[in-house]
Amino acid sequence: MSSSSPVRAGGTRRWALVPLVLLLGLLASAVAAAFTGATAPLEPGLATAGEGVRWALPLLRVGHDVAAALTVGSLLLGSMLLPGTDRRATEGLDEPRRAAAYRIATFSGFAWALAALGVVILQFADLAGMPLTAPGFGASFVATAWAIEPLRIGLITAGCAAVAGTGAALARSRWTGIWLLAISLFGVVVLGLAGHAGGSAEHETAVNAIAVHLVTAAVWVGGLLALILLRRTAGRSLGVVVQRYSLVALWCFVALGVSGVMSASTRLDSPVELVTTRYGMLITVKIAAFVLLGVAGWRHRASTIARIDRAASAGDPPGRPFLRLAVGEVLLMGVTFGVATALARSAPPVPEVVPNPSAVLALTGFPAPPAPGTLSWLTTWRVEYLFLSAALLAIGLYLAGVLRLHRRGVSWPVGRTVGWLVGWLLFIWATNGFLGVYGRVAFSWHMTLHMLEAMVIPIFLVLGAPVTLALRTLKPRHDGTVGPRELILAIIHSRYVRVVGNPVFAGAFFFMSLVAFYWTGLFYLALTTHTGHVLMTVHFVLAGYFFAWVLIGVDPGPKKWRPALRLVVLFATISFHAFFGIAIVGGESVLAPDFFDVLHLPWVTDQLADQRLGGSIAWAIGELPSLLLALIVALQWARIDRAEMRRTDRQADRDNDAELAAYNARLAALARYDQAHRTPSP
Repeated sequence: MSSSSPVRAGGTRRWALVPLVLLLGLLASAVAAAFTGATAPLEPGLATAGEGVRWALPLLRVGHDVAAALTVGSLLLGSMLLPGTDRRATEGLDEPRRAAAYRIATFSGFAWALAALGVVILQFADLAGMPLTAPGFGASFVATAWAIEPLRIGLITAGCAAVAGTGAALARSRWTGIWLLAISLFGVVVLGLAGHAGGSAEHETAVNAIAVHLVTAAVWVGGLLALILLRRTAGRSLGVVVQRYSLVALWCFVALGVSGVMSASTRLDSPVELVTTRYGMLITVKIAAFVLLGVAGWRHRASTIARIDRAASAGDPPGRPFLRLAVGEVLLMGVTFGVATALARSAPPVPEVVPNPSAVLALTGFPAPPAPGTLSWLTTWRVEYLFLSAALLAIGLYLAGVLRLHRRGVSWPVGRTVGWLVGWLLFIWATNGFLGVYGRVAFSWHMTLHMLEAMVIPIFLVLGAPVTLALRTLKPRHDGTVGPRELILAIIHSRYVRVVGNPVFAGAFFFMSLVAFYWTGLFYLALTTHTGHVLMTVHFVLAGYFFAWVLIGVDPGPKKWRPALRLVVLFATISFHAFFGIAIVGGESVLAPDFFDVLHLPWVTDQLADQRLGGSIAWAIGELPSLLLALIVALQWARIDRAEMRRTDRQADRDNDAELAAYNARLAALARYDQAHRTPSP
């Protein structure tokens, strides 16, 4: 009994950190809400749900955010960062480190789900102006909650949290944990759509910034909190785990800083408001906390990791050097969470909604562009920070990989590098330039953008062979953790890739997605919502990438079909694509009429004629990429034949052409047999 008491006491002290973080967050949220007036009625004189609901909302959101972060962090550690104690037990529940992390994710996941549901109920009461005890409150909530976007997003988050908690209770492997981690991150990302930034004049910039902000904060804070709770479980591997987490935290720190600046720029007119407005003062508090956390992270990377390794080598408890600084960090993070929840309920200096917007601004979030001119292809730009950041990151990582190979003395084909750069530069122009602006309001330009994203850009990206480069440059991990290289290998050898890597499936998916997109409500959602627009762009590029990859890709994956069969699939798919263009040209009604018919652009006088022009563009532009794909497949076919001929010649040199000699001997034997059994002529 006495020997187990210290363990229980240590575990109790360890878990006491969670309510302490929560308490500090609640205090910070209450003080910040009182400072900005976040709990005051929005419109005096209107029916309200009561002061208790207005105060409970930011306070319950603190618990929601802490539980969400702990769920994400424990799944991250359990599935990727914690080494196994026994290599033979790395995939089962008999791995104690992973089981401990998943137990934390189970409890925090269910707490997150309950908190998310509570936030939705309080939000409904606040929006409807109904006290929780009002007659008919429950029936009204059930009838209308899903129809109100902020509440629908909250319910989606609650569902993701419940799946994460339930899945963590049943998980038996790292890869299940990785899937649950992805679901949890999705549950955090969608919350960015429910913040007041979503209704601001700079809608897309605000949504992108807050989504990145929420995800990186959850990974950073949750990872550190889970690491403190699991430090004893990690044992002498704590140094490895801290080192791996430190790299993740560094990426989160950079992304959090950039997204924070972008988010603040959509809410403040000038930096002066950081000290002249109450809202800006709270942002200043967050900036100060961010700087202090950055200094603490630098201390970890500079000295703490080495001290942990020295303590483990000396036989001392390895967690003591790490714990002193980490606890202070996570407590400061709790305060920051509290301030952030109060900010989310506070009115920023910049108005959230533009008064009396035009039809174009109301539907797309952007003012109507002028009629395109001769130089508009080059002079029209509107920065899409999400796509621009993704493209620049992809280019930077690729060039870093090429440079690493060069330093090793390994050459990398210049043509592949050029293909990758051209593909992403085209992507930047398509999403941030002329087509990104006019493709949001005119069908013909939208179709041009679609064809570029789905049929041109993917060809150059596939020719860049990014997976091959990653596998050559990323170092394998031998400490039992999962890194980018292990993830890539797991993906390319997964059942999913075996399915999408089938040329027939890739071609059918490429074509059927066109039909499903344009002749359903998905097209309208992509035109009128930021989420739909982002998902549309990602889908077009990925669908085109997989189709080009199964035809001309050199990256590892499922066994490639013979070139002749790949050409058959290509020609069949392009034939269906031509029918798609013809169907649009011959259409008698406007697609997404609730969008195009209300724009009233002076330079688009006939929407149906513009739509038919878009169908012609789809038909015409599709031919050129198809010809390029066919030429590349033919060149690969010729290269395969030449390689086979060289292999055959080398084999003949080694064995004195034994294969040809055997073939001639067989022919001679057949001739002798035929001569011996030939029937004499009468």
